[in-house]
Amino acid sequence: MSLIELAKSLHNCQRCKLSALGRSQVVFGVGNPHASIMFVGEAPGFNEDQKGEPFVGAAGKLLNDLLLSAGLSRDQIYIANVIKCRPPNNRDPEPDEVETCKPFLLQQIQLIRPKLVCTLGNWATQTLLERKVGITKVKAQAFYMKDFVIFPLLHPAAALHQGNLLDTLKEDFKKLKEFLDRHSQPVNPESTSPAPPALNIEAPQPAQMDLFGS
Repeated sequence: MSLIELAKSLHNCQRCKLSALGRSQVVFGVGNPHASIMFVGEAPGFNEDQKGEPFVGAAGKLLNDLLLSAGLSRDQIYIANVIKCRPPNNRDPEPDEVETCKPFLLQQIQLIRPKLVCTLGNWATQTLLERKVGITKVKAQAFYMKDFVIFPLLHPAAALHQGNLLDTLKEDFKKLKEFLDRHSQPVNPESTSPAPPALNIEAPQPAQMDLFGS
């Protein structure tokens, strides 16, 4: 199945109760289908639900600025959410909704095959790490999974709600840039297209892989 076929199969999804709770449309994801870097948020908000694209409201504008600070642009990456439909009043996703939608996120990752997945906020981070961890404990660190690296970041919306987190978020994107700089292969200077960065990420030695100190 291709990414386009997966999107079509979810076009009018009725698999969970969110389909009957006021969503306008399924917000599948957007960006470069061959991206080496993928960003995953929590769920669509009001603007995303209206437009059918992730991160188009105020949090999206902030994300665009943060991407630029890390030397990235939206046409180089792919952006999706754990949940594809807007929960009523932007409430947190419920466990059954996450369980229903998670397989489609995993399929997106499988089809795009990014080397690096940046999770934005608690929900995306816990869903992909499959551990109950607070974002502040794990943010701006690289976690080596079987097929890709997870790099958790605060959700841009959190920085909008709590202005004191904005500097932290900017600092974390600086760390993301440092990580990318360490693992990027030189881009062909003659290329004019916004090709995704070519990443070459080797897992550290097994002794370093005890990520949670357990």
